[in-house]
Amino acid sequence: MFLIILLIAPTNVLNPEAWKVIAVAIWMIIWWITEAAPIPVTALLPIILFPLTGVFTIDEATAPYANKIIFLFMGGFMLGLGMERHNLHKRIALNLIKKTGTNPNGIILGFMLTTAFISMWISNTATTVMMLPIALSITQLLEINETSNKGKKRFALGLMLAIAYGANIGGTATIIGTPPNVAWVGFMSDMIGYEVTFAKYLTIGLPICVIMLAITYLIITRVMYPSKIKTLSESANIIDDQLQALGKISKPEKYVAIIFVMTALTWILRGSINSWLNTDLLNDSIIAMTGGTLMFITPLKLRENKFLMEWEYTSRLPWGILLLFGGGLTLAKAMEKSSIVEFVGESIARTGDLNIVLLTLGLTAFMLFMTEIMSNVALAVIFVPVVIGISLSLEINPMYLTLPVTLAASYAFMMPISTPPNAIVFSSGMIKMKDMIRAGIVLNVIAIILLVILSQTLVPLIY
Repeated sequence: MFLIILLIAPTNVLNPEAWKVIAVAIWMIIWWITEAAPIPVTALLPIILFPLTGVFTIDEATAPYANKIIFLFMGGFMLGLGMERHNLHKRIALNLIKKTGTNPNGIILGFMLTTAFISMWISNTATTVMMLPIALSITQLLEINETSNKGKKRFALGLMLAIAYGANIGGTATIIGTPPNVAWVGFMSDMIGYEVTFAKYLTIGLPICVIMLAITYLIITRVMYPSKIKTLSESANIIDDQLQALGKISKPEKYVAIIFVMTALTWILRGSINSWLNTDLLNDSIIAMTGGTLMFITPLKLRENKFLMEWEYTSRLPWGILLLFGGGLTLAKAMEKSSIVEFVGESIARTGDLNIVLLTLGLTAFMLFMTEIMSNVALAVIFVPVVIGISLSLEINPMYLTLPVTLAASYAFMMPISTPPNAIVFSSGMIKMKDMIRAGIVLNVIAIILLVILSQTLVPLIY
């Protein structure tokens, strides 16, 4: 395929260098969709193919794999691993759920909000894996089986969907919450020189997250799957038992909590701190790596050379995602250098006067429904640079188009294969494919409308 494209490519449309980049991009897309090779391995192709085809030197091809945004996410991963290592995330989850009481809808709300909050800071996959056993303990009170009544089955179904959707939506609240957000921040910095800070993103990410969570909760509990069960009196005992099993908060948990809170506050107050110190040296990546490094150098028992976290534990760190970012950033640079991004943008601009609302609607819908069948990170690293090019050609602030498109990458609600949280809760056996599709397609449409409204209201207000 690679050689065929190079042989038949019409040079009067695009230059030869552009066709080389397109051939590499198509190769990567095919491998990403078919998973002919592991997704991170596919992300390494630019290091091999761009120097061999003369698009980049080896230094130029490898530089994006060390982009500062990758280290922002790496530091965030390290913080999350620290929370997992000492069960702080589970303690937070159980205490938050405990406050929702024994009302079934309250339990669903508690699980959704807790899952969303934890997914803001650590992997949504890890969050879902942690929350599922707790939820299954609650559903066992209902004695779910073939003869169970509709209300009990609907409660179990609603609870499973609440966890999956809460994890997906919660990750969009912060830059480090979900990979597409990190990729988007990298593209905005590299392609147009605009730095999206942690604090400024939060002013958009958090409100849209809260609104989407509220809508999702109402759709699940009031519209699609209302259980009409009055109370589950034993649920509080299950939560208490699990809290008791954790015991009193440990010294390592306290240290992790302190580092986590200090890092989050520094992210949020970064601008004020830089102004106070009369410098601009402090950035989100430095803060993230400082927090991550503290996890490894904070002593627990210095004489025994025991620290808060051992390096061996980083085997759980998703290194493949970091490679995927690097491959995406390299591909985006190649598309920009070879004028592909400019060509696509100008081609759309030449179609005449475009309605910005309809354009945003079309791009957002395309991203969201494609995400149902393809890795959202892989799709984001391919599609977001193109959307940036469209914005620049139409002389539109790139924020107006790229932000809703990026958020749409995390709003895949229809299919078990769409996101890891969807797949994990589907494995519980309490969700049928038709149930997830039925709820998911409604939420997909609502998400598209909400994101288009966001692009025309909140985004212009803040950016």
